[in-house]
Amino acid sequence: MKNEQPILQGIKLTKEFGGLRANSEVDFELYRGEILGLIGPNGAGKTTLISMISGTTSITSGDVLFKGKSIKGLKPYQIGRLGIARTYQIVKPFPGMTVLENVSVGAMFGRGGNKRNTKQCLEIAEEVIEFLGLGKFKDVKADSLNVAQRKRLEMAKALAMDPEVILFDEVMAGLNPGEIDEAVDIIKKIRDRGVTLLVIEHVMRAIKAICDRIFVLHHGEKIADGTPEEVLNDEKVIKAYLGKRYKQLTA
Repeated sequence: MKNEQPILQGIKLTKEFGGLRANSEVDFELYRGEILGLIGPNGAGKTTLISMISGTTSITSGDVLFKGKSIKGLKPYQIGRLGIARTYQIVKPFPGMTVLENVSVGAMFGRGGNKRNTKQCLEIAEEVIEFLGLGKFKDVKADSLNVAQRKRLEMAKALAMDPEVILFDEVMAGLNPGEIDEAVDIIKKIRDRGVTLLVIEHVMRAIKAICDRIFVLHHGEKIADGTPEEVLNDEKVIKAYLGKRYKQLTA
């Protein structure tokens, strides 16, 4: 894998908000078919990093390469059309629209969306909804869904974009243990469809279950990168994020 060209690569990615540096020269590589985890304490710069990748936040310095070509400076819809989708930590479905209509928007604005008519977008949305187990809710107004269902809707909107890469931002936050297990299974199934994933998550058992590699941000800087076992046993990561109790519980 390391001999391949990364499908997605960050090179010294830096973001400054006034005098505050949210990310500082962050390097990462994501390889085709991989699930890469991104962890770190609140305020570490995780969401800012994927916002730079997806074009919703400008890059102060550094670059993002998708299949070897820079996407720096492209607008979010252009990046989506290239084949990169993302979810949002705070889920906001399109109000007043059904689940099917919400997901069809992803098909309209994703890869190849400008070549599809409305009927084709609805067909793609219906297939994705069934795949993610939301079929019985397809005609329900998205506003009425509970937290777990909204999280799954967010995943469906991203998957309907027909992406090569999805950036998942805490799709398990607020879920109970059973719902987390279901989300883990869904993420594995999405990877099996040929989608490459970058996953921000705080649920460590989920991270260990799904990720091939993990990298860690702390105060906007990368402090570790490796397999889940290597990273979760790294003393710098335990001190900065996991805490001694985590080490005792997993010893």
